[in-house]
Order: sequence, then C-alpha cells, then structure tokens
Amino acid sequence: MAYHTYLTLLVPAIISFAITVITTLFLMPYLKGAGVTAIDHNKKDKRTLPGSCGLAVAFGFAVGMLTYAFGASFSLYQPVAALQYLFATVIAVTLISFTGFIDDINVKATMVKSTDMLDTRQGMKQWQKPLLTLIGAIPLMAVNAGVSIIRIPFIGAFNFGVLYPLIIIPLAVVFASNAYNLLGGFDGIAVGTGLIACLGLLLYSVFFGTYTGALVSGVLFAALLAFAAFSIYPAKLIPGDSFTYAVGTALVASMIIGNMESFGFVVFFPWMIEFFLHARKGFKVTDLGKRRSDGTFAAPYGKKVYSWTHAIMNIRPMKEWEVSACMCGVEIAFVALAFIMKLLALL
Repeated sequence: MAYHTYLTLLVPAIISFAITVITTLFLMPYLKGAGVTAIDHNKKDKRTLPGSCGLAVAFGFAVGMLTYAFGASFSLYQPVAALQYLFATVIAVTLISFTGFIDDINVKATMVKSTDMLDTRQGMKQWQKPLLTLIGAIPLMAVNAGVSIIRIPFIGAFNFGVLYPLIIIPLAVVFASNAYNLLGGFDGIAVGTGLIACLGLLLYSVFFGTYTGALVSGVLFAALLAFAAFSIYPAKLIPGDSFTYAVGTALVASMIIGNMESFGFVVFFPWMIEFFLHARKGFKVTDLGKRRSDGTFAAPYGKKVYSWTHAIMNIRPMKEWEVSACMCGVEIAFVALAFIMKLLALL
C-alpha cells in the first residue's frame, strides 16, 4: 500500500477510537439511570452494571467508517475502497447492533430463568435472534459485496456465482453474529478475543494488500481497543448483545469485502466450535462457572463441556481473568494457524 493510503487508514481509526471512548463515558451513567442494567454474576457482591454499552463500539465504528467516506466525497484523497461496500457495512452493523439492543433492554423487575440461570435480563426468544439478525445481511446482499470465488483450504477455488450474495452472505452474517454472541460471561473475554481476531484480519489485509479489508478491520480494531479499557477485568460495564452482534457482523463483513473468507474461516473457528457446543444442550447454556470461596471458578456442568469456558475451567479452577486470558490464548493460536496455512499455500 502507498504511504498516503496508510494515512487514510490511520485517521478513521483515530476517530473511531475517540468516538468510542466518548460514547462509552456517556452511555454508562445514561443506561444505568434508564434501568438498562445487568448483574455481574462473577463478582461476590453480584453488582449491577450498565448494560448494552456495546452500542458505543457500533457508533464509534460507524463514525470512523463515515470519516473515510467524508474525505473521499470532498476529494481530500482518491478513495481506494468502494464506498458502496463501506456504507453497506455501516448499515449492517448499525441494524444488527440495534437488534442486540432490543435483546438487552428486556430487563425484568424480578429474576427469571435465562440460559440455565436466574437473571434480570430475559432477552429475546431463541428463534427470534437469527430472524432479526438476518436483516443485517440485506445491505451487503444489496451491493453484491465481495467476490463469489472463494478458495477453500485443501480443496481449491470455487465459484459460488449468484449463490454468494443470495445464500452465502446472509448465512455468514446470521451465523457469525449469533455465534459471536455465545462466547462471553467473563470480563474481557468477548472484547479480548474480538481484538485478537480483528488484529489478525488487519495484519492479513496489510501484508497481502487488501485495502478495503484493512480499512474495516482497522477501524473496528480501534473501536475495540478503546472499549477494552472499560470491559477488561474488573469490568465497569456489560457489553451486551448490542456489542456481540455488532462485532460478529463487522468481522464477517471485513472478511467478505476484504476477500479473505478462507483466512477468516480459520480465525473465526473458535466461535464455530462454541456454536456446536451450545447446540448440544439446545443453546440453554451458561458460560459462567460456579464461584468458589477463594474467588476461583469451577465448571458449571462438571466434566460435561458445552462451552470453551467449561473446558478451560475443567483444566483447573481459575479466577475470572485467567479464564478470559486462556480463551484469548486459544484465539491467538487459531490466528497463528490461519497465517501458517496462508504461507503454506503460497509455497
């Protein structure tokens, strides 16, 4: 990439970072005052934190992307990325983040049973989630985002033709947003794994010259980095489904319009595994552990594993930050594997 092109990546990312910080600081007291809260079950005092603060990430990401479009529209530079793809991505992330917000605000005055545990947040019914997240795929379908030819590892290139925008994209968006939503429950686990996956996509884009993928993943990485300061242990907020749906969608959008589906498939594989682990128990699963008197957590279902977190806690009882750190290590391993497979393919 040319020198001036790096600047067009850096400025939107800086704007995304700043807007995410400002919006998060605004939303935390506002949402808590409005009653959009969630219980932090991992803390001894079961504290109540502002929920659905992931809206700040979606907003920061959208403003960062529109900053690039602003510069291109006013001829501050010659745009490299296709603006219709960028607008489609912004609309998709915004729509799905709003869907997550609807899920987050279903807070009850009394405790209800949700995902195998009692909580004040009931959320949407299981069948409603894929249906509503399908709406987020429409913008990417409308602009026929991406390239229909995908290189499948160990098989080769395959041209999906018209099936790509009509079938592959909606399935990818629905699956990615919902699968990313399944892995959480511990401070920093969702934002940490998302940061690592996003960094992997960013580095891949820079090394192999996919500018549009670099722009989307770079702006998202900046928003996640800003948000991490509030959500790592001990978290000051609950990201909520508005966060997980938005990030899952943004990740898959960067893979699609950045033409890195094969690489992204490996990077996203931990969430695919999480999806099938949850499916074994009809998605009525909690990722959380049983808190012990020493502050460590034991697996909630004994030796039965319905989540990555259960497998991690079965290694030995761990503190909350250790569970998140181990899961981040798992994602680092898959990102490394994706790069190894790419390098082997080039030999």
